[in-house]
Amino acid sequence: MREWAWRLGASGLLARFWADVFYLWKLNPENPTLLALLASETLTIVLLFGSTKPASRDLHPLAVAASLGATFHFLALDLGSSHHLLPEAGCAVLMLTGLLWQVYAKLSLGRAFDLLPARRGTVAHGAYRLVRHPIYLGYLITHCGFLASHATLRNGAVYVGLYLLQVIRIRREEQCLAADPAYARYCNRVRWRLLPGLY
Repeated sequence: MREWAWRLGASGLLARFWADVFYLWKLNPENPTLLALLASETLTIVLLFGSTKPASRDLHPLAVAASLGATFHFLALDLGSSHHLLPEAGCAVLMLTGLLWQVYAKLSLGRAFDLLPARRGTVAHGAYRLVRHPIYLGYLITHCGFLASHATLRNGAVYVGLYLLQVIRIRREEQCLAADPAYARYCNRVRWRLLPGLY
């Protein structure tokens, strides 16, 4: 019952985001980045409905707060701005690239998807051969595209806050998996968590 309450609550917040995006998109239908952001954030929530319950979750308040803040950060974005760092078409291509990478990473993960850090076993194939957290890499690419088309101080601050939360989530997820010898071997093979060569 708790699983479905969590999923339905997430769907309610997403519905509010849908309403905001479609209202702004109808005012400016030549802004495909709004729809690309909507697709990216919707995919995350939709996958909750098909995920399996993990063996255990990290319910520490820090993990819960970081996961909720990172998942629903889109409610704090300034969607109506139009300050571009790149042409709109270039931003849309960047966002589509990030979205496609997210899809590939989530297909690699299968039904072992969750918003909270959880112990579900080690995945080492597909997108997980490049970095340990490829879904977050897809988010990052998508968010860079959106920020480049909606460049405001508010959006910049939201994304800085988001990726501080993502680092917390990464650390907590790796702590959940650390006791698994297979995960330790995987970490020896795949050195980078998010950005090859940097982190």
